Amino acid sequence: MNSIIHILSANSTVHAALKIVKQLDLNDCWIGAGFIRNRIWDYLHTIETPITDSDVDVIFYNKEDTSVEYEESIENELFSLFPAIPWSVKNQARMQLKYNLEYSTSFEAISYWPETATCIAARLDSENSLEIIAPYGCDDLVNLILRPTPTINHSVFISRIHEKKWLSKWPKLKIVTVEE
Repeated sequence: MNSIIHILSANSTVHAALKIVKQLDLNDCWIGAGFIRNRIWDYLHTIETPITDSDVDVIFYNKEDTSVEYEESIENELFSLFPAIPWSVKNQARMQLKYNLEYSTSFEAISYWPETATCIAARLDSENSLEIIAPYGCDDLVNLILRPTPTINHSVFISRIHEKKWLSKWPKLKIVTVEE
């Protein structure tokens, strides 16, 4: 975990995005998925892919307002503060209703994301130190392992790998499949 914190803390774009998102003061709010994962994979491959290669997934948990309009208003605010970043804002309380899942925190929500290495999120705490959540730990991420989460369909997992061309961008990645 310390190596991930070090890598992310040294990246000025990651730090800037985290500072902006912290200003929103949303409940249980994090930046996660590809934006975080890709920075680690870039570092381990000694390359730098464009930040715009994936959305910057901002997640939060608010049961009081699960409207798409609320998410869009937050997204618009982020675009006005930092227009160069492709923001994507999702209230995990709305997502659980959409997908008929049961959870009550962002930590639980990201455990449903497709790959263990993608199930990571970061934020700045009250002292502006980087905080990480990763329901499946960080070993797969730092060891460049692509493994499906327990809830993902195997064919969806394999399709995502090919669709996103991860092996072309990060050739050291290793696919670990789970038999259905």
